[in-house]
Amino acid sequence: MSVKIPFDALTLAAVVAEAQEFVDGKVQRIVQPDENTVGLSIYANGREGFLLLSCHAVFARAHFVTRRPGTLTKPPGFLEALRARIEGGRIASVVQIAGDRILEIVVLHPSGEHRVIAEIMGKHSNLILVDETGLVISSAKHVGRAKSQRTLMAGHPYELPPTHSGDPVALYDSPFLKKLIVARPSARQEAEQALETGQFGAYISPGNGAYPLSVADLGVKEFERESISIALEQHYIQAIPAAEADALRGSLLSQLDRVILARDVALRDLHEAEEAGGKAPVWQRYGELILAYGAILAEGASLLTAVDYDGSEIVIKLNPELDWRANSNTYFDRAKRAKGRLGVVREQVTRLSDDREMLIVLRAKIEEEPRLDKLRELQAQARERKWLHQQLLPTKKKEERPFEGHRVRETLGPGNWTILYGENAEANEYLYLRVAKPSDWWLHVRGQTSAHVVILTRGNPEKVQRETLEYAARIAVQNSPSKHGGYVPVDYTLRRYVRKPKGAPKGTAIYTHEKTLHIDGKG
Repeated sequence: MSVKIPFDALTLAAVVAEAQEFVDGKVQRIVQPDENTVGLSIYANGREGFLLLSCHAVFARAHFVTRRPGTLTKPPGFLEALRARIEGGRIASVVQIAGDRILEIVVLHPSGEHRVIAEIMGKHSNLILVDETGLVISSAKHVGRAKSQRTLMAGHPYELPPTHSGDPVALYDSPFLKKLIVARPSARQEAEQALETGQFGAYISPGNGAYPLSVADLGVKEFERESISIALEQHYIQAIPAAEADALRGSLLSQLDRVILARDVALRDLHEAEEAGGKAPVWQRYGELILAYGAILAEGASLLTAVDYDGSEIVIKLNPELDWRANSNTYFDRAKRAKGRLGVVREQVTRLSDDREMLIVLRAKIEEEPRLDKLRELQAQARERKWLHQQLLPTKKKEERPFEGHRVRETLGPGNWTILYGENAEANEYLYLRVAKPSDWWLHVRGQTSAHVVILTRGNPEKVQRETLEYAARIAVQNSPSKHGGYVPVDYTLRRYVRKPKGAPKGTAIYTHEKTLHIDGKG
């Protein structure tokens, strides 16, 4: 059975009771391991305690820890304020404000009396430093008027949260405690007695949380610990990496699914092109048969019934607006184009199919991996393969095709760089104006109509090798009228240097800072 045990007011009361032995202790050192957490090293009665305060939206808490965290290399303003005003000071009191999830630590310092207030309230949690006049000096999270009715900014008076009841009965407002009392009515009396004596229990339920009362009556396993802080520390050591692993896994799967979808769409288009390329001999034969029967064709005919080379009868469609020579040339041109693209298409099919198989294997590993460190290793593998941070436009609904239905095609170039190109003027414009980033490479046949080709560089254009640029340039040539010509000049430049002239037709672009590659259109 799974039961989520929250850090509620009763849990904070247990931590406050534990903290009383550090009253009159000296604040020796303050660290801030991340933007939501600070740690106070307190020396009292011949021993040191390390109090951790967190205003994390999910894991907000306060308790002592045995494992000291490190600190940020560059101290944030909040940490500097704490060090200037309470480091070296004496703890005057540690209290829970009126039974709510608010911890107040009063520190006497040569610079004056200051209060560190930890509001442990889910996504509204915060850590605040207040001076002796009640003005906010600094806070972990700055809250202006645009975010809340209550302002938490330097120089403003500190006010308690609007949800604060001001009544100790707030301790029993915890939905979890109410649930526990229903399962074990004596739990209320146990809580009241613990509050009166300051003697709390300490129980950890693996995977669920830690609590100052026994939770076994809720049907979960529990283990007793020496103190509530030890129980909380052991819980969060497991819970935080597990939550980070879940978040990382979800993010990776989402990104990989997007890449797999792009591969599926690209492969479907390539298979169609491959099928068309396989028809090149058929179209070549059609052209030859039209030439053979041309002299007897009636003007404006739409069909030709002829005897094929194997002696069978064959019907060939004709364009009635063209004469027999033009119809023959139409089929010859179609056969030539299909044959010319077939080698490139098959190369792309092989490259994308292999890449997709590796994607599927990695996705399966990520889906099954529970450990955060291993997920980070798998993330590094995905990043090395350039599968992460695909520069595709976000969409609010699931798409059957990427790019909002525009005829933008994707392939994989040498070095595993993603290459996109448009199949018409509208797709070209969408690609270079809305998809490409300033640091992506943009390619186009110089002085002629061609596909706009974009290499997604993920902010590293200098890492794209010449082999990849030439591969992308060949795509531009293959999607231009010069596809069967000699050496064709293809310009390339960064997207930041490409723009659309005002009032120009769709797909029109002008550019600067270009370099030129010469690609053999027959190659």
